Amino acid sequence: MLKIRLQRIGRKNDPSFRAVLTDSKNSTKSGRFLEIVGNYNPKAGVTNFKTDRIIYWMGKGAKLSDTMHNFLVHQKAIEGKKINVLPKKKPTQKKKELKAKK
Repeated sequence: MLKIRLQRIGRKNDPSFRAVLTDSKNSTKSGRFLEIVGNYNPKAGVTNFKTDRIIYWMGKGAKLSDTMHNFLVHQKAIEGKKINVLPKKKPTQKKKELKAKK
């Protein structure tokens, strides 16, 4: 299955990402991809996605990662709600609740 996801590039402590079309079985760090469909620089806050190519590949059956889905919903390139991508751990508890449990 084809997947559109972010791939980290750049030096240590200087993150930047490119959006790539890849097979879902390839690991994110393998470097194998079929097409570069955009890039994202979190330090500068710059996102450049080729939305026409992303929509084309979605029409061919490619799935979006949750983060890419959220970027495209924010840019209004696709319709829908954002997906929670935070870790699914226990909800944070206030200090008073923690003291009450002890």
